[in-house]
Amino acid sequence: MTTILTVTKSGKVTLDRAMLDHLGVKPGESLAVKLDPQGRVSLSAATPEAGPSAARPHGRIEDTFGMLNAHHAGPPLTIEAINAAIEDAWAGKRSA
Repeated sequence: MTTILTVTKSGKVTLDRAMLDHLGVKPGESLAVKLDPQGRVSLSAATPEAGPSAARPHGRIEDTFGMLNAHHAGPPLTIEAINAAIEDAWAGKRSA
């Protein structure tokens, strides 16, 4: 899901209720913001124990199953094919 947000002249962005519900954040609670070197930002609910740059992971491992299916059209890869792709990547080879 992609949502387009607008930045105001004062640099503020408003998150709608659906986004806050997805994050599990209620009014008055805080968000943890993580910046990566590629210019991406990730938001998560801040926890009282978390430091300013750490957010506790949440969710279930099952939620990750199949997340790469959109990047591979075809039958599932064998472990041998996966290992060969890893070896090629470490050797600096790129596959098409």
